[in-house]
Amino acid sequence: MLRQASQERIKLVTLMAFISMPLSGFVTDIYLPSFPAMARNLGVDERDIQLTLTTYLLSYGISQLFIGSILDSIGRYRPRLLALFILLLSSMAITYTDSVFIICLWRAIQGIAVSILVVATRALFADLYQGERLKNYLSYFTIVWSCGPILAPFLGGYLEKMFNWKANFYFLAFYAGALLVFELAFSGESIAQTKRVNFRDNIFVYKEMLQNKLFILGILVLGISYSIVMLFNITGPFIIENTFHFTSVTIGYCTLLLGFSWGIGGFIAKKRMDLEFDQRVWKPLAVQLLAIIALLAVSSVYQSIYVMVGFAFLIHIVSGVLFTSFFTSSMLFFPANAGTAGGLMGGLVYIITSVASSLVSISGEVASQGDLAWRYLFFAILLLLVVFSMSRLQKKA
Repeated sequence: MLRQASQERIKLVTLMAFISMPLSGFVTDIYLPSFPAMARNLGVDERDIQLTLTTYLLSYGISQLFIGSILDSIGRYRPRLLALFILLLSSMAITYTDSVFIICLWRAIQGIAVSILVVATRALFADLYQGERLKNYLSYFTIVWSCGPILAPFLGGYLEKMFNWKANFYFLAFYAGALLVFELAFSGESIAQTKRVNFRDNIFVYKEMLQNKLFILGILVLGISYSIVMLFNITGPFIIENTFHFTSVTIGYCTLLLGFSWGIGGFIAKKRMDLEFDQRVWKPLAVQLLAIIALLAVSSVYQSIYVMVGFAFLIHIVSGVLFTSFFTSSMLFFPANAGTAGGLMGGLVYIITSVASSLVSISGEVASQGDLAWRYLFFAILLLLVVFSMSRLQKKA
């Protein structure tokens, strides 16, 4: 039992848990710079390649809805081992196929595996820590997780240029394999007492969570904030390569820079956690909306990769601020059911993101920074409406 292990071992497992957090970002983002190359190599349309990401996000989101309660019932350790093995196997399998349909199937399986890892890791902290220490660790979650979106596309761009797009999935297999070896050697079960699977109790817990309006509205903020970031991730590579005529390495540098913006937003949010709701939320939202309007205005007269990425940097900082702020507060709603709450929250966030990605894909070609700016504006307005509803609800409370 990990809870009864020495403090040195618990610290080591905690450190490795943080190291494992960026894995979900790597699985999502490492092959983004390779989108145009994959489309050419596989002889398919851009939308077909985007579908591999949408499939993953949808699988990742839906599976998290159920994974949390299962992990509360059977523990965290063995599911993590199984998930890491599946991720290793599926990453290798993708390198041996040239079918987009088969890639989508494997990506759906990866979504399930990564959801197990993410929910189990969140719950591990709630198992081992309490009070202010737990709150402090939770506030670091999105900061550490952002290392994935920061580094993955940068690394993926170079891997694609030096080898080909399949090298990205070889790297994922290596990452998962290294974590699997550590888990087998040092980790263990963290939950003090598992809970019997009781569907009636599970339904009651889910009902209680779904009826908490502030919890659900917070999840909507998380989903829309992350959708704003994913908007650039699924459209930016094509704009950079097809419109501005830069290579996959440049795509990697751009997404690296925007990954830093997400991390900066996380640090800013951590410093602002003690502020009142209105102070903590409305000022960043106003900055984001003004940046999007400015990008629209500039796009009507001037198109440049530097302008597009510069404005996106500021827009994504605000998304990072909002995501970290609402993630920390949402995880503290139901500490007694941390696995279930984390799974429900993560699941709904990625379902929202996958729906948003689908809307972007069917909304028409995104070929310029102006097209990108209009879609930024759409999501920003949705975000304003949700936050306005939360503000009114809090004032009534």
